[in-house]
Amino acid sequence: MTSSAARASALVAVLRAAVEGDLETVAGLCADDVRVWSPARAASSRQELLDTLGERDQELAYSDVEIVPLDVRGPYACAEWSVTLTRRAPAGEGPAARSDAGVSLHGATVAEFRDGEICALRLYWDEATVLERLGAGRGSGTRP
Repeated sequence: MTSSAARASALVAVLRAAVEGDLETVAGLCADDVRVWSPARAASSRQELLDTLGERDQELAYSDVEIVPLDVRGPYACAEWSVTLTRRAPAGEGPAARSDAGVSLHGATVAEFRDGEICALRLYWDEATVLERLGAGRGSGTRP
């Protein structure tokens, strides 16, 4: 089994990679049969997770990412995180066309490890508040 520090580091890395759209890092940290659940999505394999991340709402910009790992023992890691979501201006319109200053999304994630790989991720946040504040766009939207 990997150390608590290694599991915490892997969880921080996979969360940051998901926000940044770094699918290669996500693939390298997750088992082929990873199970993922969040208020917005679910996936039952690494490929399904990568496909879901690849479909991310391009109308949203993600910034100010902060991830704090928590002390957990056994085959688990946990982190609290926050990210600011801002709706991008429609194509052809300048930055002034953006009508909101962004929404801070706060949540927590629990990861389970098997043989050094993440085999399960559970993400928790208040999706309804985010959708209400940003307004549901054409895409499905809120996925850190």
